[in-house]
Amino acid sequence: MRHLENLILNTDSYKASHWLQYPPGTDATFFYVESRGGVYDKTLFFGLQAILKEYLSKPVTHADVDEARDFFAAHGEPFNEAGWRRIVDVHGGLLPLRIRAVPEGSVVRTHQALVTIESTDPEAFWLPSYIETLLLRLWYPVTVATISWHVKQTIRAFLERTSDDAEGQLPFKLHDFGARGVSSLESAGLGGAAHLVNFMGTDTVAGVLTTRAYYHEPMAGFSIPAAEHSTITSWGREREVEAYANMLKQFAKPGSLVAVVSDSYDIYTAIKEHWGQALRQQVIDSGATVVIRPDSGDPVEVVHQCLELLDEAFGSTVNGKGYKVLEHLRLIQGDGVDPDSIRAILERITEAGYATDNIAFGMGGGLLQKLNRDTQKFALKCSAARVDGQWIDVYKDPVTDSGKTSKRGRLALLRHVEYGSVKTVPVPDDVADVEDMALPLGWEHAMETVWENGEFVRDWTFSEIRARSGQARIENKAGCHEAAFAD
Repeated sequence: MRHLENLILNTDSYKASHWLQYPPGTDATFFYVESRGGVYDKTLFFGLQAILKEYLSKPVTHADVDEARDFFAAHGEPFNEAGWRRIVDVHGGLLPLRIRAVPEGSVVRTHQALVTIESTDPEAFWLPSYIETLLLRLWYPVTVATISWHVKQTIRAFLERTSDDAEGQLPFKLHDFGARGVSSLESAGLGGAAHLVNFMGTDTVAGVLTTRAYYHEPMAGFSIPAAEHSTITSWGREREVEAYANMLKQFAKPGSLVAVVSDSYDIYTAIKEHWGQALRQQVIDSGATVVIRPDSGDPVEVVHQCLELLDEAFGSTVNGKGYKVLEHLRLIQGDGVDPDSIRAILERITEAGYATDNIAFGMGGGLLQKLNRDTQKFALKCSAARVDGQWIDVYKDPVTDSGKTSKRGRLALLRHVEYGSVKTVPVPDDVADVEDMALPLGWEHAMETVWENGEFVRDWTFSEIRARSGQARIENKAGCHEAAFAD
């Protein structure tokens, strides 16, 4: 689909007319991205680098301009042909923009600027607005990373309460099952990569490839052999136990993991009779850990009952925290999983005396698809324009919805050196470059220039992003003076 590769057409129709709508004398604009609240009070920033590399690294050509000119003429919109020709001729087809952002992997409270976009060519002042449609899609990987990060905090809390090895197990406690439930391969890639910032278990191949392509990570995630219903039910109901035996024969080796969906007919019979009797010794002798997967029913009730039945059949030990850990087997719950059901399941099994060691979760639609831009109320807005040589504040303040009041002026995000708190502040009019502004004692810039005039200034590795995300948890747990976030 050649037309979808044209950057000039990667916008909303009405954007084509906006270059004619700014006040005469405008020669610069300044935009920002923020989460205006939402389900969570903190967001994990991720995905900008992938979007910039994919869409802004390839120069615009005169052929692209020709195609866009003809399209908008037929579409009913005016088109800034001269402006785009200038970008090709003067800038080599690379966009004259400066983009600053918080480092990827940062966990930032909502209502703070996460990204700023500035024009750098007076004759291309209209450009930051033109690419809003493209850049605001950043909401998707940030929101997936945010959901995944908050689930991680939930699971970590239960592991720390019930497990002898919380940190060692945590990276594999939430597995990405979401590839088939998203709207596109690109969504699977961006969303799958966003999840991998926090965890290392995934079946979303596109997510692993995205971290390799854009974040220098050779192998960000791992999986294990696992059955699906067709590989079990193709044996027929009367041969269900043979299907399970085949899984053991093929994959159950000393120290290995193998997952077997076991609810094709009756999960409780499968555990009590097939796993707990017919195959019990084979499981033990294999030296593998067999992961039983229930896939239907009330997740909270089914997980609890399955743990009880597996405990009866295979036994358990009591760990140093006083909670039971199954011998030879584990569970993975992948049906009906979302942040709320994960917490409910963990609360139930903890009350029943079982360690979080016993279970992992597979999350599909709830992780990669059951979200939208309003989950965290993302917006990209203009906050300043230079008209006749003077910077003016650009903002909206609708009387019908104060939640949509936007920020004013050129903006910087500052971080307190000691406490880690952040605050969005205006840049004085007499400061030409944001990075040159005088900072209050004890504060530093929380954003870095990542992209300028078609080139990467800062190229994050995935390992750096993961480390930053993990450090955010430590800082949040330590307290870090939440009052410092107040305006």
